[in-house]
Amino acid sequence: QVQLVESGGGLVRAGGSLRLSCAASGIVSSINAMGWYRQAPGKQRELVAIIRIADTTNYEDSVKGRFTISRDDTKNTVYLQKNSLEPEDTAIYYCTARRGSRNYWGQGTQVTVSS
Repeated sequence: QVQLVESGGGLVRAGGSLRLSCAASGIVSSINAMGWYRQAPGKQRELVAIIRIADTTNYEDSVKGRFTISRDDTKNTVYLQKNSLEPEDTAIYYCTARRGSRNYWGQGTQVTVSS
């Protein structure tokens, strides 16, 4: 089992920045990718960013150039640095980890961007 705990959400004004953190615990060996999804009210959950074991990354188009995903393997933690935030970024952000064929999820952290 893998447990994921997110932190760093909150309320920020448009144009501001936030950094989300996700700490993994449990059986963290063989995690081959970690990432962030988000779900806005009335919308489906969407992939925001992912970072793989080889450090390759992918981003959702609307966040490219504004968000950066990174990880610290010594802390089993993945980060999402979010700059130039927009009201459209308001959502619950979920951390995810893939180990083998199974995906694990955190409980989510709310990010609200005011205009």
